[in-house]
Amino acid sequence: MAKKNIQKAYENLDFLNSAEGRLVRILSEYLEPQAKFAKYKIVDTIVFFGSARFKSRRDALKEYNKFKTINPKTTAKLAEELRAAQHQVTMSKYYEDAVELSRRLTEWSLSLDTSSRRLIICTGGGPGIMEAANKGAKLAGGYSIGLNISIPFEQFINRYVPKDLSFEFHYFFMRKFWFAYLAKSLVVFPGGFGTMDEFFEILTLLQTEKIRKKLLLVVYDEKYWKSIINFEGLIDHGAISKSDMNLFAFCNSIDEAFNNIKSHFEKYWMREKDPETPKLHLK
Repeated sequence: MAKKNIQKAYENLDFLNSAEGRLVRILSEYLEPQAKFAKYKIVDTIVFFGSARFKSRRDALKEYNKFKTINPKTTAKLAEELRAAQHQVTMSKYYEDAVELSRRLTEWSLSLDTSSRRLIICTGGGPGIMEAANKGAKLAGGYSIGLNISIPFEQFINRYVPKDLSFEFHYFFMRKFWFAYLAKSLVVFPGGFGTMDEFFEILTLLQTEKIRKKLLLVVYDEKYWKSIINFEGLIDHGAISKSDMNLFAFCNSIDEAFNNIKSHFEKYWMREKDPETPKLHLK
């Protein structure tokens, strides 16, 4: 009697992509990064959050210079596009700052006396501030991580992330887990809804002591963030305590952010000269 060719469950794509296979998909997004980080001896990270929409100064100027050959007064639409292009040039400062901060942090991490890889730059892997941070790490000759997410627009893995450390997530919560779990510091650059979501999630975990490790949360450019979020209003209305403002640190320059992160690591984490890659356990 001929042997029936029965498909194994883990080879059955219809099952793996079904509602019943959801747990397998979730575990895959937990275990694949864990295996890659162990392979590359990545112990901890510095995470960069920020807008996917900001451009490098070069690209912003290239877009702005297109208007030199046309009269922006001809239509209201062109005038609006010109203003947007001018603003992109202004906001490109944050892209360039992210490149430089990442470069300096990576050069410093490469100088540490350890056989493990410490304080590796980690981003969402997409364009904008994410690209800038990955670019800075590459300019310094180091690795960086890209935790990409599948969404309909904006997000694609940028060219500065090494292929073996590029990840494509379906589940936001698994992506956020990997942002938080290995991080010793997070830097929140100006951004929109996504950046605020990541910023406030980490703040909530710190406030509720779900994150107990010594994690430094750097918020880049106090003026920008105080124009977006009325922190004093939250205090005045009793929605947060004044002491909650100590959960993060405003930094207004590359030097200030670099020195804060370096000092924090040296104070709390330098004693772990050559730690093992973290072992993860489900409770």
